[in-house]
Amino acid sequence: MASNDTPQQDPEKSQEWQQDLINRLAFAAVDEQRRTRRWGIFFKFLFFAYLVVILFLYTPRVDLEPGAHARHTALVEMKGIIAADAVANAEDVITGLRAAFENENAAGVILHINSPGGSPVQSGYIHDEIQRLRAKYPETPLYAVLGDVCASGGYYVAVAADQVYADKASIVGSIGVRMDGFGFVGAMDKLGIERRLITAGENKGFLDPFRPVKEDDVEHVKTLLADIHQQFINVVKTGRGDRLKNDPKLFSGYIWTGEQAIELGLVDALGSPAQVARDVIGAETVVDYTPAESLLERISKGIGTSLGHGISERLSGTLLR
Repeated sequence: MASNDTPQQDPEKSQEWQQDLINRLAFAAVDEQRRTRRWGIFFKFLFFAYLVVILFLYTPRVDLEPGAHARHTALVEMKGIIAADAVANAEDVITGLRAAFENENAAGVILHINSPGGSPVQSGYIHDEIQRLRAKYPETPLYAVLGDVCASGGYYVAVAADQVYADKASIVGSIGVRMDGFGFVGAMDKLGIERRLITAGENKGFLDPFRPVKEDDVEHVKTLLADIHQQFINVVKTGRGDRLKNDPKLFSGYIWTGEQAIELGLVDALGSPAQVARDVIGAETVVDYTPAESLLERISKGIGTSLGHGISERLSGTLLR
């Protein structure tokens, strides 16, 4: 009689083994959930830290001195080319001006300008914001004090002030508009280079530097420049009013010294920031409200990332310069 030699499995042990397996799987699932949750928290924290760093890198800061809590003269610097990605950009200058006007301890505001000009749009933003702030805070005077150069777009901003001061040797004026460019037609002919330009719109490639100048293109650009020039003239006349002398060269694009600018009515008097703070505003303590340069901007300058923009701006662009 045949017999079954397969050992019989203990039911209790089998049940214990199954229960142990279930427990292990359950604990493993719980551990996996905990790990997932921990990684989720970690990545959320990392993302939050990333946002904080980005805000720190990009956000201009107005770091005030202790003197800001007593009566003082507020100072905002506007140095260099006026452009969206330059130190003298509208956002930063306006940030400093707003902080200065909003401080009740500021007896007056000095906008110290040392600029050859730049973007008419950026200059217009600053000019218009100055007018708004002067209307909102009529008890707080604003004085433009000119440094080595206050030309074109720099002067466009200056005329929004209550009064304009300069050094006797300051370069002032250049009330005009220009557009720069180059032509390479002759060089291409000598080198045997063929220009291939395909456009949709008959004037899309106007003023292309690789083809001969068309008179219609030049006339169109002259119309644009004349329009912007007239805007500039209107701003100067509104800001300076009856102080301007009737001189035909005033809006021709010429520049003058600070002393000559006083005779023409472009400047009210000679003075430095310290003199204006002490003798005009009557608050000798000067607090700088110029926004601190962001870390990203400092790094960018260090590695020269603005080089390409500078070259392109020289090649072509409409500038109040």
